[in-house]
Amino acid sequence: MILNVLVLGSVLYIGFQKLTNQTKSPTQKGTSDGIHQPEKNIVEEKFNQIFKNSHKQALKEKNKREIISAAMAFGVSSVGVLWYPPLVLLSVPLVIYASKSYYQMAYELAKHHQARSETLLAITITGCFAFGYFVTASVVALSFNIANRLAMEVTQHSRQTLIDAFERHPEFVWIVIDDTEVSIPFDNLKQGDTVVVHTGEMIPVDGKIIKGMANIDQHILTGEAKPVEKEQDAEVFASTLVLSGTIYVKVEKIGENSTVAKITKILNTTVDYKSTVQLRAETLSQQLVSPALIAGGLALPLIGLNGALAVINAHPKNKMMVVSPIAIMNYINLASQQGILIKDGRSLELLSNVDTVVFDKTGTLTEAQPHVGTIYSAPDYTENDILIYAAAAEYKQNHPLAKAILQEAKHRQLDMPAIDDSEYKMGYGMTVTVAGKTIHVGSARFMEIEHISMSATFQEQHIHSLEAGYSLVMVALDKQVIGAIELLPTIRPEAKQVVSALKQRNNIKKTVILSGDHHIPTQKLAEMLGIDVCFAETLPEDKANMIEDLQQKGHFICYIGDGINDSVAMKKSQVSISLGGASTIAIDTAQIVLMDGGLKHLDSLFDLSDHFNANMNTSFAIILIPGVICLSGAFLMGFGVAQTVVLNSSAIVLSIGNAMIPLLKNRKPS
Repeated sequence: MILNVLVLGSVLYIGFQKLTNQTKSPTQKGTSDGIHQPEKNIVEEKFNQIFKNSHKQALKEKNKREIISAAMAFGVSSVGVLWYPPLVLLSVPLVIYASKSYYQMAYELAKHHQARSETLLAITITGCFAFGYFVTASVVALSFNIANRLAMEVTQHSRQTLIDAFERHPEFVWIVIDDTEVSIPFDNLKQGDTVVVHTGEMIPVDGKIIKGMANIDQHILTGEAKPVEKEQDAEVFASTLVLSGTIYVKVEKIGENSTVAKITKILNTTVDYKSTVQLRAETLSQQLVSPALIAGGLALPLIGLNGALAVINAHPKNKMMVVSPIAIMNYINLASQQGILIKDGRSLELLSNVDTVVFDKTGTLTEAQPHVGTIYSAPDYTENDILIYAAAAEYKQNHPLAKAILQEAKHRQLDMPAIDDSEYKMGYGMTVTVAGKTIHVGSARFMEIEHISMSATFQEQHIHSLEAGYSLVMVALDKQVIGAIELLPTIRPEAKQVVSALKQRNNIKKTVILSGDHHIPTQKLAEMLGIDVCFAETLPEDKANMIEDLQQKGHFICYIGDGINDSVAMKKSQVSISLGGASTIAIDTAQIVLMDGGLKHLDSLFDLSDHFNANMNTSFAIILIPGVICLSGAFLMGFGVAQTVVLNSSAIVLSIGNAMIPLLKNRKPS
């Protein structure tokens, strides 16, 4: 007994000496995006090569064998303790096989004069062997392997459920060949085919409607509660559902290029990160290794070997590595149900640190399509006359200004005259002939190029529009300007409510508009929405500089934008959000995408962040508290290693249960 005590004491002393220099060096470094990561070392790299680069299925099979081995060890050792003592020795190789990963890691650490929680686990199991606690050693190995298995299964199931929700498609589809509907396997679809989708069927591809009209449920992509009515020329997306109607869809994107495939690719990598809470837990776990070894050494002469092992086993180890992936996948699932695509799980956690929300203006707070404001007309002409001429010229155009004019004409139920001829000059305007009359519709610059005279009144309106920052479309008849149409930014209907909700949150201290638009409309929009600060006429590179300036003043930034000019500023911000339908580069850059193309889910996103952080902190507490109980119990209540094994196993079960709560609460019936 004395010899055993001396041997274990020597091991603890040597471990403490090796850790002295290690604990003096800093354990974290900052990254450019404000996220702290632990410093990598040679041992970690080696560990990654040994364990983390293996195929997932191979890891599952390996874990399965380790669980079976540990379970057999528990059975054999239990029978040995109760009936035939020599049997307990058979459990030793089984436990070693079940825990060889931890021994491998401990060996790599020892070679580099380091120690981590795996070292403590190896010491605990070895100590149990040395002093005859064979059943306890098998329970330690079994509980850790079962916890790892549970984490793998739950995370994989949660991930697969999420991906399956987006990846759905029928086995066979109907396409049109020579005016006949023919059924073919989904895998045989090609770009350019025309797919027929009837009521109750799923749209199998991304494409454009070339015929028909339908009510479509897009909830899976956008989170929209109400179905959307779509007709000819409207875009539709794979995995959405036709509730009523029949549509003919020209296939534009299929396979890896479809929206759903891109989302699936994002989701496949989303969980591969470490949360700040997990990093904090790992840092604390590492920092507690040395105290655990010291406390175990001090406890040895006071409360014996069993108590010393109990003190060492009180260490929380890496339980957050089990819990964290489960929690993040559950919250990503919840976000997807609201049409929120989270590309980087860290951003969900970082949202709770945001104190400044920065909005781009055009396309973010306002919609891409403007609306008609005041219509100015010359004497002898009415507003409707001006609108009819403008709509006739723009009838076949698809740009936002044309759509706004056509929408207003449709709203007023105006009939379009027949067009004899048309000519479109890129960036300036349209020239058409109607009933022998020549109509010019476009900018003041277009009128100047065409040598069309403009009265002093319309010239003043043009100057005023430039100062106010809105578009003014001129309408001329037979070389004389007869009217002008104001096109004003269309504010998103939900914008004011969203900004108000954000400002009521305790962590949000400032809201900002950062726009390349003119100062006057930007200032008016800020006042209308209740936004604190606005910066106008800002170049893309200046946007990034302003973000950096805010960060240097201590602000934690969430940037929301949709344009190419926003991408650099989004990259600089701690959290970046884009909208579905935004520019490709903005969506690629953003960490989070609001798939419905609007802002209505923004406040819900911040709520999810708060709930996620609260859940992770609760799991953190559940994991730490049993360690405190184990430590005090070892010194005050005679706890041995068996009691600490039970408490630690309970902590893992409870923390995993806590991570599952949000998904269980929001579970919908099949």
